[in-house]
Amino acid sequence: MFAYRHAFHAGNHADVLKHITLIETLRLMQQKEAPIWVIDTHAGAGLYTLQSALVRDKAEWPTGIGKLWGANHQAEAIHRYLDVIAAFNPKKKMTFYPGSPLIVRHLLREEDRLRAFEMHPSDIGPLQTALKGEPRRLKAERKDGFQQLRALLPPTSRRGLILIDPPYEMRQDYQHVITALKEGLARFATGVYLVWYPEIARFQVDRLLRQISGLPIQEVLHVTLSVRAALKDGLGLKGSGMVVINPPYGLKAILDETLPVLMKTLGEDRQARYAVKEADAKTALGQNNPGAASVSSLRKSSSS
Repeated sequence: MFAYRHAFHAGNHADVLKHITLIETLRLMQQKEAPIWVIDTHAGAGLYTLQSALVRDKAEWPTGIGKLWGANHQAEAIHRYLDVIAAFNPKKKMTFYPGSPLIVRHLLREEDRLRAFEMHPSDIGPLQTALKGEPRRLKAERKDGFQQLRALLPPTSRRGLILIDPPYEMRQDYQHVITALKEGLARFATGVYLVWYPEIARFQVDRLLRQISGLPIQEVLHVTLSVRAALKDGLGLKGSGMVVINPPYGLKAILDETLPVLMKTLGEDRQARYAVKEADAKTALGQNNPGAASVSSLRKSSSS
């Protein structure tokens, strides 16, 4: 336990997918005036210095944000994402990468609230420092984010965005996600839940999606982005997925426009692919990466 540090992967392709989905979901929810409570169950350290030893030794960000930074992209959601990242890099050089709690803090309105949880003893201090100064609006605690959902749901405003993205360092995390969703939906069925998961060679990933399909969900958006073929040993992160329960109206159209650009830009081989599916839970999550479009299929369609 605690071997995982999000700094190892800060700004990689999985962060790009997760943070674009987070930004667009929150932006669409903010089109209504009622306050929003954002709960981040596994918040990390908040801000990552890309030249620090933890990040530099892994250096995954050049294959994610590094490929997008400074380039001209047609998808508006990518521009909005880059604007957020640029706010933490005023000298226009990629020096810092914000994690989800700082991205949320940057986007919060005065009436909105953020509750961030992190258990890693080395990350909670920097997170609390990053969110200090506004205790009514922003709060970071060293507590189990899964368990805290019981106390915080439903939020007083009855509008909430819950980001669940554990490291899956321990295989029990997969079941913890399902338990948290069951309890969360029982208390707050209308909340918007964002669940990130890795595309890795584990049967737990497919079982996670099957179990989410069995939950009492009216509508779900399933988004996946794979940047390369799986390695022969099955190790390594070839891609990731986001499950959005109760997605706000318009999110699918935005991601339909964005994911092809991300696949072309971040893809490392001809096995790069993406999928965006919105339906009832069983249709959208019955298979991993359903109806995925690949680099080769896009090339065919663009040349026809």
